[in-house]
Amino acid sequence: MTATLTYPYDAPPEFGTAMEVAPGVKWLKMPLPMSLKYINLYLIEEDDGWIIVDTGIRGDETRDLWPKVLEQALNGKPVSRIICTHMHPDHTGQAGYLYETHKVPFYMSFGEYYMAKTMGMMMMSSNASWQMSEYFLRAGVTQAFLDEMRDMRSSFTPAPEDIPFPGSYVRLQDGDELTFGKYNWQIITGNGHSPEHVCLYCPELRIFISGDQILPVITSNVSVHPTEPEANPMIGWLESHEKLKGLLPDDLLVLPAHNLPFYGVQARLQELIDHHEDRMLILEENCVEPQIAVDLLPHLFARVLEGPTKMMALGECIAHLHCLMTRNRIARTLVDGLYMYQSIDPTLATRAKPDQHEAPDDVPVMV
Repeated sequence: MTATLTYPYDAPPEFGTAMEVAPGVKWLKMPLPMSLKYINLYLIEEDDGWIIVDTGIRGDETRDLWPKVLEQALNGKPVSRIICTHMHPDHTGQAGYLYETHKVPFYMSFGEYYMAKTMGMMMMSSNASWQMSEYFLRAGVTQAFLDEMRDMRSSFTPAPEDIPFPGSYVRLQDGDELTFGKYNWQIITGNGHSPEHVCLYCPELRIFISGDQILPVITSNVSVHPTEPEANPMIGWLESHEKLKGLLPDDLLVLPAHNLPFYGVQARLQELIDHHEDRMLILEENCVEPQIAVDLLPHLFARVLEGPTKMMALGECIAHLHCLMTRNRIARTLVDGLYMYQSIDPTLATRAKPDQHEAPDDVPVMV
């Protein structure tokens, strides 16, 4: 990926501090137990307090940092409300703690709120469904590998010390306009990475809080999961980026959940679209003969994949395959309990470019 982006900040603020990036908008970071090391969170000032945008992952390390940040960053005002852009645990992990501590309204989209609650209930159950096993086995994963994965704790899995996810919420919808202090903010939703991802856009400040919908260096995970085995999230992802291309001016400062804030949103949106189109063409070229999904992973990822990383890579691969099926470029057939994928578009020979693709990603990114 080679889009020319401009980064106005060389580094994020230190843990426990916040940095102003626009009038009434502050940037902070919280630690993550993964290669990305931290997530970006934001504070927005309004007349009677400050809004927290995303909350960080569960655990004592993040929970202990929140009082330090709020003491030095809020200029004596209280927390007034909490917004979560989407349901993933690095964004919602401290939602229950902050909600109960400050007793303020919690805002989220309908799809994200109920998916977060569903995932929490699923992870508290020890019973794996036949559907979950079937999903992975049909993709070519072995039963032994499945057994190993079931014994591992997920970042979605609530710990005994967790404060429960907020029991009520205020719904955010695409097209909503909210006034925070002196400024109006527009709610723009996307999907693909999650079902109804909320982004916040302030035209007057030229600020766009993108969550995971637009990231400057990495591309968010877009996967099919066993909870919805026939889903087609890549279609939604591509359509969301085309929608944002039509809505956002290019002089915005984009405040993402990962990596650094940047300018150059139009180039980055097109680059993300092109990246996934390239991945799909790679799959077409390698499905001239029927293939199972697990055997296609080396064409998309450079490293040997193990454990949860392999599961995530498989979900991404299947998302691309489902999009190709919708476009009538790939056909899927069930043969002896395995899904076989084969290219069927007669124009492939004229579109193929086997020596001109981007290099495979190292591993799937866990956001």
